[in-house]
Amino acid sequence: MAEFLVVGFDKEDDADRVLTELNRLQSEYLIDLEDAVIAIRDPEGKVRIKQSVSLTSYGAATGGLRGAMWGTLIGLLFLNPLAGFALGGAVGAGSGALAGNMIDYGINDDLIKSIGETLKPGTSALFLLIRKAQPEKILARLSDFKGHVIRSSLSSEQEEKLKDALSNAAQPVA
Repeated sequence: MAEFLVVGFDKEDDADRVLTELNRLQSEYLIDLEDAVIAIRDPEGKVRIKQSVSLTSYGAATGGLRGAMWGTLIGLLFLNPLAGFALGGAVGAGSGALAGNMIDYGINDDLIKSIGETLKPGTSALFLLIRKAQPEKILARLSDFKGHVIRSSLSSEQEEKLKDALSNAAQPVA
């Protein structure tokens, strides 16, 4: 079962920095992210959403490959496989991109927008859907970032550990 977590940050670029670190941790097999989304509320109050998985480009790529394959096979029937490859690839890429744009994968977009609207201008939030993780090692690596938990499906004990790690972020030395 995946865990859901939303962490708010006081700066616009902090969520990006944490996601970059989490991607590094994912390459070290310390965390397995199913989905990650960043919501940024700029100083004018406009909310921007940055998806970590672009389903439009994924749909275009897979649709293009399938379309090219089927186009080639159908083109063989009409003795023109090259035209079938080109036409099938173009139609497949277009329909795949359209389908990818319409799919809502992972974290619900309406939830992201509603929480994004509650952010103060000039802040950001990181939405995470985590398949599995090694919390002790991750918390040690994220202790440099200062944030606050907005919403989570973690147990009370896990949420307290996370809050402690985020609130004990490196304080400036006087």
